[in-house]
Amino acid sequence: MAKEIKTTINNKEYKIEVPPQMTLLELLREKLIMTGTKEGCGNGECGACTVLLNDKPVRSCIVLAHEIDGKEVVTIEGLKDTGDFKEIKDAFIAEDAVQCGFCTPGFVMAIKALLTRTKTPTNEEIKEALGGHLCRCTGYESIHNAVKRLVK
Repeated sequence: MAKEIKTTINNKEYKIEVPPQMTLLELLREKLIMTGTKEGCGNGECGACTVLLNDKPVRSCIVLAHEIDGKEVVTIEGLKDTGDFKEIKDAFIAEDAVQCGFCTPGFVMAIKALLTRTKTPTNEEIKEALGGHLCRCTGYESIHNAVKRLVK
């Protein structure tokens, strides 16, 4: 049976009915047509679907939509008009950290969460924040360098 939830997504309030098995990823992509969040593995292992839930990075493919009731979600679409997004994007470009781009939204959201927690993360904190995010194109070093560029 569908449940009505109230949530804020990208600073916009929603009151929406969701079936019990619907994931946050499905809600975003299929019901709200926010397709910037990508589906990679579908089981929380690749990081492509990362969004911020109350400022913490989560894999939206394993969060049920009803779990966001009363909470705030920020997707890549919500971040794209901010200075934070521009800085992260510019660092990715400068370090050649984007190739196919499929994984990039998840990485950007993880980096945003990291830089919200600490303005000067250590190498270990960067590795931890990006851990579990898969990229088949870049080899990760350029992404790591993009984060280091942001904290210089």
